[in-house]
Amino acid sequence: MFNDIKIGPVTFHMYGLMIAIGFMAALLMCLKRGKKRALDEDIIYGIFFCAIIGGMVGCRLLYYIVELPQIIEDPSILWNFKNGYVVYGGIIGGVLSSMVYCRVKKVRFLPYFDLVMPSVSFAQGFGRLGCFFAGCCYGRETDAWYGITFSHSDFAPNGVKLIPTQLISSAGDFLFCILLLLYAKKEPKEGRVAAAYLLLYGVGRFVIEFLRDDYRGSVGVLSTSQLISIGIVAASIFLYVVLPRMKKKEEN
Repeated sequence: MFNDIKIGPVTFHMYGLMIAIGFMAALLMCLKRGKKRALDEDIIYGIFFCAIIGGMVGCRLLYYIVELPQIIEDPSILWNFKNGYVVYGGIIGGVLSSMVYCRVKKVRFLPYFDLVMPSVSFAQGFGRLGCFFAGCCYGRETDAWYGITFSHSDFAPNGVKLIPTQLISSAGDFLFCILLLLYAKKEPKEGRVAAAYLLLYGVGRFVIEFLRDDYRGSVGVLSTSQLISIGIVAASIFLYVVLPRMKKKEEN
């Protein structure tokens, strides 16, 4: 697809634009839902700021870890910021930095964690649209009717029909957002909306990895992201099942 779209004298870099739209939409969603739940607006702003910084650091750091053998051979990779951003690193970095922020501010993390995660899924939907425009995170070759052909991508092979994994991921992220919002309306126990996000995203990412064809690192027969997905799903089970039981024992 076309990552750079010119309208008159203005050039829109679609990947960056989609990321920006996703962040703004997620923030507005959080502010609106947070107000209904009587959550502190300043804390929401603080969490988003920390999540952006922590997410950027995390996605880059995980990339360095995955690409360590290549970096040892070619250290110039460290300074190549054109690519090299791992979504899971962003999620982990964003969550950890938000936890630290809430601890510093002496506010409970789980209510904000539950609030933010549907919005994160919404933002990811826009982010994957950005991937589609840029041609990164592309799928395997296919002869199927739904295959897409890139012609000006710096990442995907051009002139070859590929599975549109970016669009599949985007649709999944938007669907997950809707499901999480519906689940949140039922007012489940603290941590369970966030747990549902981790479960949905972890399973979804594990499956979509089988359709992707870009290099993402590997551990045995699994990609690095699939291995992390297993850990994410385990964390979701802990949040959903184990944590409430631990709290119940403490109360008793």
